[in-house]
Amino acid sequence: QLVESGGGLVQPGGSLRLSCRASGFILDYWAMSWYRQAPGKERELVSAISGAGDNTNYADSVKGRFIISRDNAKNMVYLQMNSLKSEDTAVYHCNAGQFTPRGGTLVYDSGPTWGQGTQVTVSS
Repeated sequence: QLVESGGGLVQPGGSLRLSCRASGFILDYWAMSWYRQAPGKERELVSAISGAGDNTNYADSVKGRFIISRDNAKNMVYLQMNSLKSEDTAVYHCNAGQFTPRGGTLVYDSGPTWGQGTQVTVSS
């Protein structure tokens, strides 16, 4: 089970830290990710992190602003979001999956376990 928290209403330029608590499985064995879905749009991968935390990737739209991290001892995954923009408004979900080497890079493949999501609204 995955449970997200930390969403809310924030002004443009502000920051939020999302948390995802995992239970019922060994977090170390799984790459973890954050996805988001805005109204009328498809779900998109925001960021992913390997099981040991030594590999990360980010969507171009959040590079330099968001930081993904994890604490396997606490069964937690985090997404620090800085310099938030109105286009970051969405429901954010965490997911347990795997990195797969493909075409000389590591590609994140989502797994079947999803959280219920936490709403992030960026508005003045």
